[in-house]
Amino acid sequence: MREILPRLHHWTTEHPNLGQAVSSYYVEDAATLLDPMVPEEGLEAFDDLAPPERVVLSCRHHDRDHEQFVQAFGALFHVNEAGVHEYEGEEVQPFAIGDEPAAGVKALANGPIAPDDTVLRIDVEGGALLFADSLLSSDGALGFMPDGLLGEYPEIRSSAHATLRRFVDEQRSAR
Repeated sequence: MREILPRLHHWTTEHPNLGQAVSSYYVEDAATLLDPMVPEEGLEAFDDLAPPERVVLSCRHHDRDHEQFVQAFGALFHVNEAGVHEYEGEEVQPFAIGDEPAAGVKALANGPIAPDDTVLRIDVEGGALLFADSLLSSDGALGFMPDGLLGEYPEIRSSAHATLRRFVDEQRSAR
């Protein structure tokens, strides 16, 4: 786990079903985990930080290790209201686009892939955006979800591109 911006921590862990590394984040000021998997160091990685109080997913498919954090820390579990149906029987705090499921973490519409595909704007020094599944980082380069995972829907890629451009423009003008 490393601090990539002041009080914003990032780590990657290999996803057992995907066979590739996925990103997780901890927004220290909000005591909020975003799309978390347990780091390689284990839950002890949080010993010197404020304990996580909530888990927020950018889309329902990023549930990863959320249950371990809920159980270990008593964290609340937040999911976009369009994806809550996946968690029947669990205690879930739904959020809508425009809501702040955590202080300084705002849910923005993304949606080219699925109704609950969310961009999370993280209010830290310099600002940060977490894209659910429409934008990926591989070896330091940004790209879109591979065609094999998007299916044969070119409108998804053009919608994702337009959404990315809008967010980048908004982020620049906010500075």
